[in-house]
Amino acid sequence: MSTFNHSTKINFKKDVDYADNGVVSKRVLEKSTGNITLFAFDKGQKLSEHSAPFDAMVQVIEGKVEITIDKKPYLLQEGETIIMPADIPHAVTAVEKFKMLLTMIKS
Repeated sequence: MSTFNHSTKINFKKDVDYADNGVVSKRVLEKSTGNITLFAFDKGQKLSEHSAPFDAMVQVIEGKVEITIDKKPYLLQEGETIIMPADIPHAVTAVEKFKMLLTMIKS
């Protein structure tokens, strides 16, 4: 996973590229209290159902994604955000190429 440097301008739409049939991630910040990661998913790519012991917020930067939380699907597009609660199963499926900013807060 590549990372961003401190004290530099970041453009979340432009600063991560898509990979054919893949998922690319770049860590924006990593702290003991949580992480912020930028992702680019090619169309059809997925993160299978899983859960995490802390809340996570997805901000869609570009494209469309289906996020399933506790078996309920939510279709999100550019500019929309959803919070995935701690300890609840969730999954991510790229309806089309999309980029997201994932913020995970640990307590």
